[in-house]
Amino acid sequence: MGDKAGFESSRAAAQEGARLLRLGDLDGAEGPLRRAAADGERSAANNLGVLLYQSGRAGEAAEWWRIAAVAGSAPAAHALGRHLRERGDEAGAEFWLRQAAETGHASGAHALAELLDHRGNAEAARWFLVAAERGHREGAYRHACLLARGDEAAAEPWFRQAAARGHRRAALRLGALLERRGEATEAGRWYLEAAEAGEVRAASALGFLLRDSGDEAGAELWWRRAAGDGDGPAANALGARYAQSGDRQEAQRWYRAAVEAGDINGAFNLALLSSGQGRTAQAEQWYRRAAYAGHRDAANALAVLLLQRGDADGAEPWFSKAAEAGSVDAAFNLGILYAGRGQEEAAGRWYRRAAEAGHTDAALQLAVGLLRSGTAEAEPRLAEKWLRQAAEGGSDEGAFRLAVLLERDAEGAEPGGEPPEYERWYAQAAEQGHRRAQVRLGMCAASRDDVVTAARWYRAAAEAGSRNGAFNLGLLLAREGSEPEAALWWRRAAEAGHGRAALRLALLASRHGDLAEGGSWCTRAMELGPAEVARRAARLRDALAQELTA
Repeated sequence: MGDKAGFESSRAAAQEGARLLRLGDLDGAEGPLRRAAADGERSAANNLGVLLYQSGRAGEAAEWWRIAAVAGSAPAAHALGRHLRERGDEAGAEFWLRQAAETGHASGAHALAELLDHRGNAEAARWFLVAAERGHREGAYRHACLLARGDEAAAEPWFRQAAARGHRRAALRLGALLERRGEATEAGRWYLEAAEAGEVRAASALGFLLRDSGDEAGAELWWRRAAGDGDGPAANALGARYAQSGDRQEAQRWYRAAVEAGDINGAFNLALLSSGQGRTAQAEQWYRRAAYAGHRDAANALAVLLLQRGDADGAEPWFSKAAEAGSVDAAFNLGILYAGRGQEEAAGRWYRRAAEAGHTDAALQLAVGLLRSGTAEAEPRLAEKWLRQAAEGGSDEGAFRLAVLLERDAEGAEPGGEPPEYERWYAQAAEQGHRRAQVRLGMCAASRDDVVTAARWYRAAAEAGSRNGAFNLGLLLAREGSEPEAALWWRRAAEAGHGRAALRLALLASRHGDLAEGGSWCTRAMELGPAEVARRAARLRDALAQELTA
């Protein structure tokens, strides 16, 4: 009976001590806990350890935790393991944490997983999963992070579990996952939850999400909150917002805040801002700062600035650095730089690199190089391949050159029912204002006796300054009986240096009996050529001279 009374008394003391400990009454709790612990109550021994640790007596706390752990207390084994790890005794820590984990303690499983992960031990993944399955929110988050490296879908439910239990980084990761999947509304809800819990990156992400949805005011509100807590991307976004509205002073202030927060995009944007204001020296300073920090667009921009200043040798290493970091524009610019030095092989390598990454102008330059070098004769399809890429990328010159190549290949072929492919490419270039393409498209229409379409394209080219367009328009008008208007266009072409137009004017003048003007245009045609035109003009001038002296 006495043993039972003693047991009841020890259990009551343990419960009283636990109650006082929860209330924060360490002095009041210590007595009951010591009595109960001395009587073998393992929960009391564990709680006494907690009390002693909180009051700065870690050594004695460890002794009581050890007693409780030996008696089978999983919380005590967990506490002892964490204490030993803090002291650097990883072997001892692993022993007790493993004991806690294997007896079902969720925090023990998580702490063991962290210890193993710190060592690079693959077993950590299993214990993170165990902790997650036992409801440990940090364990669920860490398990999700491991899964997300290879399978976001598998990670999602674990991020959800942790986020639902208030884990703000899990809420951030869940929001990002949902946003990538296009589920913006739910993503925003998780960003908001994380942001309100103090996760700065979530506030920043929420700002970007709101901006993309058109809520500029809401975006600015969250960016300000994030930037105020040191988030660089948010500060940079605020800078861009003010730059777009023309408030350069505020833009500069926020870009500087981004730089101070470690966001190199802020330095790059400060450079762009300075460049836009004509402050080249300051722009160079910021480009250099961003470029040295690894910003590839800044490296490319710095190189362009140096090249414009005539410092090609200074530009080259920055172009190279940007290109090696993946800047397609820098690879193209290197091609231009080497081509300007006459280093065609090196230029071709960089043009190819940029073209293979989808750079339209690089594809055009690569094709032009092949055509110029004669390589296209050996590999005719190669030049066509790059011209197609340039044309499909929107290059009017690429479309024109592709059309010329295809038209040359189609020479001698029987005309089909549909317009040939090259005509489609001439049309694409012509519609973009390419004057030679407009002339060639007019010629295609004229060959089908489509006078209206031919005249439209010849006129478009002529009015844009094409002497061939003006000459061909004159021929068309003359055939249609509009000789006075034809003469106007021939005169425009001749004054722009078109020999055949000058010869036509000479013939027209001689036919109308104006021998002096005819001779003048003959002289002009002889000067302009080509050789056949010059010979015909010389014969006509001689004939006109004889008639004048007759």
